[in-house]
Amino acid sequence: MATRKYEQRLRAEAAQETRRRILDAVYQRLREAPSEPISIDRIARMARVARPTVYLVFGSRAGLFDAVGADLLQRGGFGRMLQASAHPDAREALRGSIRGVVEMYAAHRDVLRVLQSMAMLDANAVGGAIQRMEQGRAGGMAELARHLADQKLLRPDVDTDRATDVLWLLTGFDSFDLLHTGRALSVEETATTLTTTAERTLLT
Repeated sequence: MATRKYEQRLRAEAAQETRRRILDAVYQRLREAPSEPISIDRIARMARVARPTVYLVFGSRAGLFDAVGADLLQRGGFGRMLQASAHPDAREALRGSIRGVVEMYAAHRDVLRVLQSMAMLDANAVGGAIQRMEQGRAGGMAELARHLADQKLLRPDVDTDRATDVLWLLTGFDSFDLLHTGRALSVEETATTLTTTAERTLLT
């Protein structure tokens, strides 16, 4: 029994290693050739696996990019951002959410920029992954807006729908990138600018 469990653990570790190599190959390819479509054959060669292995691990091309998106969030600090957004004080939740989003974007800026651009050209794979990530963000911003409204922190002329729209705008990747890359602001300066804009636009 002990031998069987040991063998199972080794197989699981090998599977995780294979998965990691494939994901890392995608990141490397996105950085090396951001204007070229992702070739599964090339990714397989870079990861030192057979092409069918990519599909065995991820199910499909779309599944691969879903995994890339989820991995980017996890490695960029998505858990910390969720924890910050759950703060009982809605004002602090707002600040923590924006800072967390900025830190996530900054952690993988180059890859996210390529994925955002590719989503317009490859709607069935990359685009679907980005769309699902954005749907999650939209739900989070709507929940944050309700949290602010429940604690009566919104200005009298701002309803929950408008607050959601503003938060959606300010936490988008393009808003981050215009400041961080376009204006060469640091992560701290970017987060402060976006947070200050949100507070002055929405809160009493």
